[in-house]
Amino acid sequence: MIHAPLNAWYVAAWDHEIRHELFPRTIVGKKMVLYRTIEGRAVALEDACWHRLVPLSIGKLVGDEVQCGYHGLRYNSRGRCSHMPSQETINPSASVRSFPIVEAHRFIWVWPGDPALADPALVPDLHWMNSPGWAGDGKVIRPNCEYRLVVDNLMDLTHETFTHATTIGDDTVAESPFTVTHGEGTTTVTRWMLDIEPPPFWKMNYGKPGRVDRWQIIHFLAPCTVAIDVGVATAGSGAPQGDRSQGISMWVVNSATPETETSCHYFWANMRDWRLHEQVATHQIREAVSGIFHEDHVMLEAQQQAILDHPDHDFYNLNIDGGSMWARRIIDQQVARERAPLQHAAE
Repeated sequence: MIHAPLNAWYVAAWDHEIRHELFPRTIVGKKMVLYRTIEGRAVALEDACWHRLVPLSIGKLVGDEVQCGYHGLRYNSRGRCSHMPSQETINPSASVRSFPIVEAHRFIWVWPGDPALADPALVPDLHWMNSPGWAGDGKVIRPNCEYRLVVDNLMDLTHETFTHATTIGDDTVAESPFTVTHGEGTTTVTRWMLDIEPPPFWKMNYGKPGRVDRWQIIHFLAPCTVAIDVGVATAGSGAPQGDRSQGISMWVVNSATPETETSCHYFWANMRDWRLHEQVATHQIREAVSGIFHEDHVMLEAQQQAILDHPDHDFYNLNIDGGSMWARRIIDQQVARERAPLQHAAE
């Protein structure tokens, strides 16, 4: 069983991925088929025909209805069967599950749990994704690792010093102190690196000589979204006190949607506050960050394989694991609250 709550919004796709065609994706172990209606509304249905469980994603769209590719049963956007071959009467139980769906912040979000609890206000606030004050883009990758390993990776950026030594990492990341705070469903890790030489990525993009103050403020939003406020400013210009006028900032948006116990869909984007109208900058930075995340991809898959090879091994936690420990604790609490009624019912 995937250790993740069902009553939560999960990124199922980038908005541009879903068109008027059938798009299969597995979210928290649930196979879904997504598509847009002719008018453009996003839909998510269970990817299994009521009749013989054949995946609907290998059928086709007939107008706004999904037609099973095996026997031709059709389902509307609410999951109700609207047509059965060779008969006029439709079995009243003929339906597939329709999942609540919200389109926000350039993503398609689905709620795999109780639809009565699917409050759109609970979608994580990632407003930088479509704010006029920010520009950028991202991608989706599918690492063969449990989603919590991605969260661990993002909550502890000490690994930049070693995994990303030629791009965004240097010794100051691992050597600088940090603080960890937490709230209801959130954890924040704050690290400042003061009066340092900028690493290659920031030196190239900042474009100013001299030393900088650098920040990394990591915000975990349960169960699997991490928004990271990063940037550099001229050393001593007041950035730690809130004046970033002499610097540049970026929000690195991440959401690791569980697929199976050992795989996930990792959606990421980088949104910057400089060179806003230069598409070439968007492309260059996206591809540079893509290379950085490929290094994480390799590391995470190697870690997952090692975990499978050592099923009895318990992790040892260091000071640098404070953020990921709190994130996991919050996930554990959400899962426990959700499963408690089921356990009581079984007793």
